[in-house]
Amino acid sequence: MSNPNSPSAQDQFANKANAWSARFSEPVSDLVKRYTASVNFDKRMARFDVQGSLAHAEMLAAAGVISAADREAIERGMERILQEIEEDLFTWSLDLEDVHLNIEKRLVELVGDAGKRLHTGRSRNDQVATDIRLWLRNEIDIAIELLQQLRAALARLALEHADTIMPGFTHLQVAQPVTFGHHLLAYAEMFSRDAERLADCRKRVNRLPLGAAALAGTSFPIDRERVARTLGFDGVCRNSLDAVSDRDFAIEFCAAAALIMTHISRLSEELVLWMSPRVGFIDLADRFCTGSSIMPQKKNPDVPELARGKTGRVNGHLIALLTLMKGQPLAYNKDNQEDKEGLFDSADTVRDTLTIFVDMIPGIQVKPKAMREAALQGYATATDLADYLVKKGLPFRDAHEIVAHAVLECEKRGCDLADLSLAELQAFHASIEADIHDVLTLEGSVAARNHIGGTAPARVREEAQRILAESPAA
Repeated sequence: MSNPNSPSAQDQFANKANAWSARFSEPVSDLVKRYTASVNFDKRMARFDVQGSLAHAEMLAAAGVISAADREAIERGMERILQEIEEDLFTWSLDLEDVHLNIEKRLVELVGDAGKRLHTGRSRNDQVATDIRLWLRNEIDIAIELLQQLRAALARLALEHADTIMPGFTHLQVAQPVTFGHHLLAYAEMFSRDAERLADCRKRVNRLPLGAAALAGTSFPIDRERVARTLGFDGVCRNSLDAVSDRDFAIEFCAAAALIMTHISRLSEELVLWMSPRVGFIDLADRFCTGSSIMPQKKNPDVPELARGKTGRVNGHLIALLTLMKGQPLAYNKDNQEDKEGLFDSADTVRDTLTIFVDMIPGIQVKPKAMREAALQGYATATDLADYLVKKGLPFRDAHEIVAHAVLECEKRGCDLADLSLAELQAFHASIEADIHDVLTLEGSVAARNHIGGTAPARVREEAQRILAESPAA
């Protein structure tokens, strides 16, 4: 092996700022270095860059492209580099532009010519595409696990409140009684779809671009399937041009992330409304709230408010990435360097938000009395009276009209349908009998919806238990 301290081992990186500098007659300006460098944000992919490089080196050695001694030296050097990165001892250089060249330079410093041979049969184009996929695959796995934990937290709270009655709304007007547990499980359904979308997205992320080289493949006898198996990919990208230029998988993840945050935002909006003293359905634990600099009585739901706001930035990253890709000809273009910051921030925002919500949901303090009182407003059992009349043989439209007259009368009197006597109700239709008051209770209303997807307490318990049984986080 060459002496790593000799000029021959370091002339490419130590004496020249860039791997291609021999082609140019003047150095890159400091402004251009800052403008084009990505190392400040792509260094987070260092672990995955090393992982991909080790798999590439193993394949090159197996194919006889590099020697076993070179492979061993590369592995030894990469082990040292990972240790330096983990201990925050690695020196990152803006002159070397990105995570890939920084690691390669350090590898050459450590192991000499073996480090230079590592880049045989690949380009930064397929290297970065591989690193991003490895990194994103890991982020998807984390997000799916967090979504499962959040669904479990919602299911456990739903079990506690399978019988807690609250008003269900349409148009923010009282519509029909539901249980708080049923309401929570609606969000569990949304997050279930989110996990399914991420799992489906992962299939397209988990394809190996390495081996496409710059754009046309390589003349070396590489074994791409071997590298794919080593790295845990399901297969390889089938076209070298597409392999280096495709960012569909990143767009797809950002779209899934935007939907996750949209669902978080809807839940956040309800938490903010429910916590308002004008509603008073819930309270959040103090550690998720802040006070006011001037009003000592305030307790502000900052976490759900900020989550609602962060949804906008994730949505923006999706649009930015779509716009980034829409005008690019094949194959790789420098534009694609702009794919990372929005992608990274989307993944970070989803991860942080889900982590906080997993912690916040179990600490929600529910106020059943306020919920019940609100459900008694707005004639929430009017549909139950209409259904009762239909069961007596009336066409639904006729029953609907009869109940509308009854509601109008109650509005004049300032009372609820359940407050009307049997005789008063029979004045609207003679088929009404004494059992009507069981129908007009809140408990009777929710219990009557005893089918799959219904709000009956028995169904809520059944559904919550199903979610918990399916969740590894339970």
